[in-house]
Amino acid sequence: MIPKIALEEHFGASDPDIVQQSAEHFTPEAWPVHRDMLLDVHGKRLAAMDECGIERAVLSLLAPGIQSLHDTAQAVDWARRLNDHAAALVAERPDRFSSFCALPMQDPEAATEELTRAVRELGLVGALVNGFSQVGDPETVVYLDDPRYADFWARLAELDVPLYLHPRDPSPANSQIYQGHPWLMGSAWAFSVETGTHMLRLMGSGLFDRHPSLTVILGHLGELLPFNVWRTDHRVGVAPRGIGIERSFGHYLRHNVVVTTSGNFRTPALLNVIQEMGADRILFSADYPFEDMHEAAAWFDGLELNEGDLAKIARDNARRVLRLP
Repeated sequence: MIPKIALEEHFGASDPDIVQQSAEHFTPEAWPVHRDMLLDVHGKRLAAMDECGIERAVLSLLAPGIQSLHDTAQAVDWARRLNDHAAALVAERPDRFSSFCALPMQDPEAATEELTRAVRELGLVGALVNGFSQVGDPETVVYLDDPRYADFWARLAELDVPLYLHPRDPSPANSQIYQGHPWLMGSAWAFSVETGTHMLRLMGSGLFDRHPSLTVILGHLGELLPFNVWRTDHRVGVAPRGIGIERSFGHYLRHNVVVTTSGNFRTPALLNVIQEMGADRILFSADYPFEDMHEAAAWFDGLELNEGDLAKIARDNARRVLRLP
C-alpha cells in the first residue's frame, strides 16, 4: 500500500446548515448515509483513510457551497463560520488533516480579507471556489476572470497558496443543451465542460501573464483540458478572435495548473495526462464521499508506474504545492 495524501475530500456542516445542498447528487435512499459521511471527519472517515493508506486528507466544503448563496451578507457570514469550523476540525487531528477555505466571491473585498485570515490566522492551505458565484440574485453569475477580482488574485499570489477550481453545474440560462437529457448534468459531463471552460477563460484573460507564479488546481484529471489543449491552441492560432495572451494555453496548463485524480480512476487517461503535463503536476485524490475512497486507493495502488512517479503523485507533489509537513 502506497502512503498517500488526498486533497479533494469534502465535508459539510449542520450549523450553518449547508449539507443539504448535496442531496441532489444521491438517490433518496442513499442520501442519509452520505449526509452522515459529509458531517463525519474523525470517525468512519479517518478509519477508512487508515484502511486505504491515506496519511492526510485536505478537506474542502461541499459544492456549490458558498458560491450559490446569492445574498452577499449571508455568503460572507457563512464563509467565515465554515472556515472556523474547518480550522477546528483540523485542530483536532493536525497530523491527519488540512483544509482549504471557502470564500464569499460575491464580495471581492470580503473574499480577499477572508482568504488572508484563513491562511494567516487559521492556517488553511489555500482556497476552493466552486466555479461562478451567484451575486444578488440566482440569475446573476460572475466568473473568476471578471475584473472585479484583480485584487483578490494579487493577494492569492502574494500569499503563495493555490486555488482549487471545483465544478458546479452551469446556470439554467447556460444549460439549454442539456434540456431533456438530465443524465448529462453534474459529474457525468456538465461539471467538466463548465469547469474546463472557466479555466480557459482564466488563461485567456491574461491572469497568468500578470501573476506567473499562481497555481490553480483542477480535479478529475484536468476537466478534459489535457486531452484537448493542443487542438485549442492550434485553432486559436488559426483564428485568434482578439485574444492577447503572452503564452499558449498549453504553457499555462503545464506551468500554472496542477490536476488531481479525483473521481477519474482510469489508467489510460492518467497516462495521457502524464505525457501532456508531467508527473510533477498530478496529485492523488478520491473525491470522498461522492466517490469511494477504497476504489480510488485500490486503483492507485495497483498502477504500474515507476516508483518515483508514484511517490510524486501519491504525496510528494501535494507536499510541495500545499507546503504540507
